[in-house]
Amino acid sequence: MILETQRLSLRPLQVSDAEFLFPILNDPEVMAHWDIPEIDDPDLVRAIVEGQVADTASGKAFHWTIRTLDGATFLGACDLSDIDRWHKRAEIGFLLGRDVWGQGYALEATRSVISYAAAMGVRRLSARTHLGNLRSDALLEKLGFEEEGLLRGHVLRDGEHRDCRLFGLLL
Repeated sequence: MILETQRLSLRPLQVSDAEFLFPILNDPEVMAHWDIPEIDDPDLVRAIVEGQVADTASGKAFHWTIRTLDGATFLGACDLSDIDRWHKRAEIGFLLGRDVWGQGYALEATRSVISYAAAMGVRRLSARTHLGNLRSDALLEKLGFEEEGLLRGHVLRDGEHRDCRLFGLLL
């Protein structure tokens, strides 16, 4: 399913998109608030993307690339994952290259994914951020997500247990 906004085209992730994701996933500043550190191995990025493409094909998730409407510029990726059709819930995520932060692309793309989720019958979305990820926290709040709790020690990264904030949105 292709989603379009005023400035963006969200297209299903393909294995060939791994080459565009690699520089983003290899950026320590982008990955500072992720469950895993930056990835300096393009083959590992390709394997991750292959898994995401397989999850999309099986209906377990939807993974999109975020590009400018003309398709010329790759900006990042977004997803609906952990889809639970029985309980009508899913988790939403987004990742953009640092060079396009602050231009409203994440807001625009995520709004489109939220609309898609609602149209497919999802009634609850969740999102999780690492404590201190103020940019993502602010974006989620702007989209109407409410903080629902703190997941203490939720992620083990670089030898330390990190806390995560849990957000929810009822559709």
